[in-house]
Amino acid sequence: MEPVIESEDMELVDVECLKMKSRWLVRIYMDKEGGITLDDCSEISNQVGDLLDIHEAPPGPYILEVSSPGLDRPLAREKDFIKYRGHKIKVKVRDSLDGKKIFRGKLVDFLDEDGEKILVIDAKGNTYRIPRETVVKANLEYEDKGI
Repeated sequence: MEPVIESEDMELVDVECLKMKSRWLVRIYMDKEGGITLDDCSEISNQVGDLLDIHEAPPGPYILEVSSPGLDRPLAREKDFIKYRGHKIKVKVRDSLDGKKIFRGKLVDFLDEDGEKILVIDAKGNTYRIPRETVVKANLEYEDKGI
């Protein structure tokens, strides 16, 4: 999937595969400089759809959605956390940390400490150090900067 998207000068942001009652839902989020167009989505949908059909993945019927990541883009890769330092994010963790599972705040840093990746988040003046391996989901949060 990623080589197809990169061959069109776009970046794969995230992929979700969800099992529904009677079929799979495959979501692809991609981006490029200047933003994604409807034509971009259509082109990638056709190419990736052909690949999924050839490889019979997922097994059985599926729905394929291709889109831009939007204002609340998912943060899934290490380079996403590095790129969006200084931005407001929302992080959901697997196990409670300081009695919380959801953190909203500014991503201050993304560190590598002896091989362990750590998100440093400032949430309302409190600093949290969240191990990357505990993160279930992370997204940018929309920031209204005013006009």
